[in-house]
This record gives sequence, C-alpha cells and structure tokens, in this order.
Amino acid sequence: MDDRVREHADVLVDWSARIEAGDDVIVQVDEGAHDLGVAVAAALGERGANLLATYGSDEMTRAYLRAHDGDFDADPEFERALYERADSVLSLGGSRNTAAASDVPGDRRQSYRRARTEIRAARMDTDWVSTQHPTRAMAQQAGLSSEAYRDFVYDATLRDWESLAEEMDQLKTLLDEGREVHLLGEGTDLTMSIADRVAVNSAASVAYDSHNLPSGEVFTAPTATEGTVTFDVPMTVDGTRVRDVRLVFEDGEVVDYSAAQGESTIGELLATDAGARRLGELGIGMNRGIDRITDNILFDEKMGGTVHLALGRAYDACVPDGGNDSAIHVDLITDLREDGRLLIDGETVLEDGRFRWER
Repeated sequence: MDDRVREHADVLVDWSARIEAGDDVIVQVDEGAHDLGVAVAAALGERGANLLATYGSDEMTRAYLRAHDGDFDADPEFERALYERADSVLSLGGSRNTAAASDVPGDRRQSYRRARTEIRAARMDTDWVSTQHPTRAMAQQAGLSSEAYRDFVYDATLRDWESLAEEMDQLKTLLDEGREVHLLGEGTDLTMSIADRVAVNSAASVAYDSHNLPSGEVFTAPTATEGTVTFDVPMTVDGTRVRDVRLVFEDGEVVDYSAAQGESTIGELLATDAGARRLGELGIGMNRGIDRITDNILFDEKMGGTVHLALGRAYDACVPDGGNDSAIHVDLITDLREDGRLLIDGETVLEDGRFRWER
C-alpha cells in the first residue's frame, strides 16, 4: 500500500474528523476506495473508536433507482436511526465509473432526493467528513494517467492545514464584516448580499465547521442575488456533462438559464423544489495544491482563484437561524483566474486569480 494512503487516513481521522476513543463511527466505503477503507479502519482501531463500515456503489444506486417506479419512503427510519446514533460519518469516495447513474430518469432522481431529506439532516448532524481515494475512473475523467492523478490528489490533500487555515481566516474576516459581494468576469456581472451571514473557514476539519478533505475554501450563504453569472468550468452533474451554464437572477431567484451542454440536467435541478432556484452557497477557492480542473467538484471548487455558487440548500453554519432550504446542493464553478474580479463592498479582494495579500 502507498504510504500516502495511510497518511491520508491519519489526516482524515485526526485532523478532519477529530476522532476520539469510544466514538461511534460509520465509514461509508465506495467500491473503488477499498485501500483507503482498510487504512481508515486501522487508524480507528488504533484510536479505540467503534467502527461500522457500509458499502457504496454507483451501480447499485443506479440499479435500485431504475427498478423502483413507485413512491419512495419519505423517512426510512432504520437508516435515520443509524445516523442519529453515530458520532461521525466518514464518506470515502472512489468511483469506478463516474457516469454509472447517467441513465437514471431525472424525475426519479429528484424524487429520491426529496424523500431523503430527513436522512440527510441526520447525517449532517454528525461530525461528517467526505474525502476521495484516487481511482482509474477519476484519473480518466481528469485526463491524467493514474500515477499523475494520485500525485495530484495527495498534493491537494496532504497539506499544512494549520498554515492554510491562518491564511483563509483573512478572507473569512472580510466576508463576516462585509455586506455585498460583486462578481465580474466574462459573461458574469452578479451581486449578492452577505449581510448578517457567517463565513466558514473551511480548513478540512470539523473544528472549523469544515467537512471536506481536501478543502481549502471560504464559504458563506448569499441572499438577494441579482444579475447574470456564467459557469465556464465544465463538470459532471448526476452523471451528465454540463458546460457553459448561464443563470440569470432576479429578486434572488433564477428566472432564466441556458447551457452549451447539459441544459436539460440544469432544468431538472431547478425544478426539484422552490429552494432549488436560489443560492445556498458562495464559495471561494484557496487551495494552491489544486492546480488544474479535473471534473471532480470536491477538488475543482477549492482551486485558488475560482468561485463556486451552489443552487439549493444553505449550510446552517452560515445561517444559524435557517437559510435557503432544498433537497439539492449543487455547486457550479466560474474561473476568475483570467480577467475576473471579486469585490466586497466595492473593494477588490480577488483579481485575476490572486488575492490582494498575494499581490
């Protein structure tokens, strides 16, 4: 086993999830993440935690959803109870086919998401962390050799998180004290209110209200969105390629949309529920270990100099009294590394991919 797999497991257990002896931990292992699952199990055993491992598979999910043509149970109590008893949930992604569920009917996919609202809430009440083990399918999707992709993943994941947390705190302070964010770029002129919101310094640890490894972003929950934004970073959503998505906002809600590719998928997402047409997140990438687009949202949205906006659900950490609610939370990315700017209350904070303290 690559020593970096063990180091990945240690960072996940110690820095990210802050596991302690006696903690009840669910480890959800995707079909391609077996090696990382083994390393995490060893790390949990060394720390005296209690382990329950579950198996995940995009092909199993596809088979279930394509075969199920009735109503979904709105509150599967047996699964909800599992999360309600857990201290932590560690999700180890590792797909063997990133397009495995691409032929699941969109309306069935959205119905399934809506039915799992209580399950999602119970899981998010734990100290949950999601991470990913590099697989050949993900390397292929990124356009890299398996070896090069492994190097990329570990460069992004095995970082000096304490130092990065200190740098990101500068941006958190600006967002916490700010009232309006303005995005400018090719095809983008968008304003959002951030007044009375709390920004999260997402330093890859539950101690920072951060639940992704790798991370390296600062995010908040915007409101009163006005204008147009173009998401020029291609990505895969629900197994479907989407590219050059354009959204028009009025009074905080999407009133028009288009896409060069995957337009029907965007339409299906917007039709999920009322909250799906509003933004739940504004995230600003700051991880310089991520130096290329790989068609994997966990990495791409953290790239320094990019901004992502999420349709749907807002995180409670940003809006303690309750923000936008939805069955979806889907991130889309706009690249500001060339001819792009982010302003807070009229002051330029990010320009052409560099923060003002970097310039």
